[in-house]
Amino acid sequence: MSRGVCPRVDSCGSIWIWSAIIFAVVVIDADAYSCHEVRTAFQLRQVGPLHRVPETPGTDVDLLVCKHQGPSCCTRKMEESYQFAVKKETQHNIHSYSYELEHLLSGHSDAFQDMFQYLLSFSQGHLSSLLEGTYSSLSRHALPHVNQLFSSLSLYLRGANVSVEASVHDFFNNLFPLVYTRLINPGIDGSMTTASEMGDCLRMTRQDVNPFGPHPAVMAQALAGALGAGRQLGLALDEGLEVMNATEYVSLSKECVKGLVKMVYCSHCRGLTLIKPCVGYCLNVMRGCLASVSELDQPWRRYTSLLEQLTHAMAGHHSLELALLGVRGYVNEALLYAQLHGPLITATVDKVCGLSTGEPTGMQTTNPEVTTSTVTSSSPPPSAAPSQPLPEQWLGQLAHLRSSFPLKPSKNNKHNLRTLSREFLMYLQRYRSFFAALPEMLCEGENVVDDSTCWSGDDVVESYTGRVVGNGLHAQRQNPEVKVRTPNPTLAEVKERLERFNQETQERFPKLGQLEPWDELGSGETEEGSATDCDDEDGCQASGDGQGQTSHTEVSSVGKPIGRQPGGRSQHENPPKPPSVRVIAGSPSVSLGRPWSLALLFAALFLQLTLF
Repeated sequence: MSRGVCPRVDSCGSIWIWSAIIFAVVVIDADAYSCHEVRTAFQLRQVGPLHRVPETPGTDVDLLVCKHQGPSCCTRKMEESYQFAVKKETQHNIHSYSYELEHLLSGHSDAFQDMFQYLLSFSQGHLSSLLEGTYSSLSRHALPHVNQLFSSLSLYLRGANVSVEASVHDFFNNLFPLVYTRLINPGIDGSMTTASEMGDCLRMTRQDVNPFGPHPAVMAQALAGALGAGRQLGLALDEGLEVMNATEYVSLSKECVKGLVKMVYCSHCRGLTLIKPCVGYCLNVMRGCLASVSELDQPWRRYTSLLEQLTHAMAGHHSLELALLGVRGYVNEALLYAQLHGPLITATVDKVCGLSTGEPTGMQTTNPEVTTSTVTSSSPPPSAAPSQPLPEQWLGQLAHLRSSFPLKPSKNNKHNLRTLSREFLMYLQRYRSFFAALPEMLCEGENVVDDSTCWSGDDVVESYTGRVVGNGLHAQRQNPEVKVRTPNPTLAEVKERLERFNQETQERFPKLGQLEPWDELGSGETEEGSATDCDDEDGCQASGDGQGQTSHTEVSSVGKPIGRQPGGRSQHENPPKPPSVRVIAGSPSVSLGRPWSLALLFAALFLQLTLF
């Protein structure tokens, strides 16, 4: 029976084998030509509506970008979705890399401005305390002018079109009538018939009469020099933010978008959703897309160099801090000068304004605020000019009005301007070549693969054989992947503006490149020995051989500050050497036995600790 149904066993077995093979081929072929993985990737990456992806590959598809022989899981609608998605993804990636740089600029811009305002407030408080404590007769009327002065300085540091020199001279112009009627000739305003005319005359003739000696001009010069670098640094940080905003969401050309779609999504059309682009291929695409962005490399490098130099000029020798904290001393010296030259100033005002009554008063009455038993009523000879140096004994008798003040206003203010500047420069070093390195940053990590079997834009290859071009517009002439026809007009304008800003900064500060950089200490020792971070609240004691020095000098910064270069990290960071402070004494007869001399000595020791 069985032989009748299947007379030959070999023939029947062959039929079953062929049937099984045909069935397996049909199943495998159906699975290979399914677009299931493409649909999954399309949905996970939120490229577009899922209904645009076909269930099975099509053979008669008219594609514009992802052209290839054979069936495809892509459609024209999918290509449109891919173009929109790849633009969004690329701009998001650019933003993710530029965010830290943008945050660095904006964060430190705010931090520097906060530090400037803190120093202004601190300096204003010290000047106000000087007027209230030592010159109480004019403090109430002078404080509004103090507020106006520091308001102008604040606006200047914020970039407003304000002149430091004009603000300082306006302050002393307004101060002169108060000094004349309350210090030099107290009570004279009650005997004047036209007080307003007298005040106007004194304000207008202050620079000609020169009642404050050289101190207003010296103060204006010191503030203009130190605050100028701080103001320009703030403007530079704002300019950097403008550059970042312009490049963050740069528009991508049509050729760029096509190249990105071909690199990222055309492999999906063949069902290859996990293959990644070759490194060289990705670099060509990104350098072509960001050719105009890379053109910012040279002006950006120059810009970061100017940021470094401006920061050094502002904080390298504590220039801005010392200038602001020195306002109190300048004003005090100016007031002392006016009091000591009171008779001559009165005589000059009588000739110029002609509204004063009575004879010029002597030293005893022109200086009611100074209480010292050694001051006599003798006045300078009438022939003496206000610009002549003061007698040595007068300087000694009024030395207690020149007491110094701490450079660190609060024990909790550990984060001073120099520390903030060092931190800023340390981070800035990482972004000197940001625009040149941006294509490389976009083509690293999980976005590409450098091993065998990578996507070349047309097929899966073992390695990319195309020529890898460099950065910039000129290099893109040889780019085999993206054709760059014209530069981006927006970025060309940004480049021109940045170059113009660099040029204006260099012209305004021609000596920036001549500043000495901060030294880097590897061993943690300074030129004069080793030191560690210490504060006066920690119980540390200062040492040195300058305790007995009481000769005539002023607060001045020393040599080169010692510290750590940006980017360097050490376990112990040496603080910069503090400014040398010497108390001005009147004569060799002054001894350390006097109470105010001891107070000044302790103030000098305290000042050495405040910069730590």
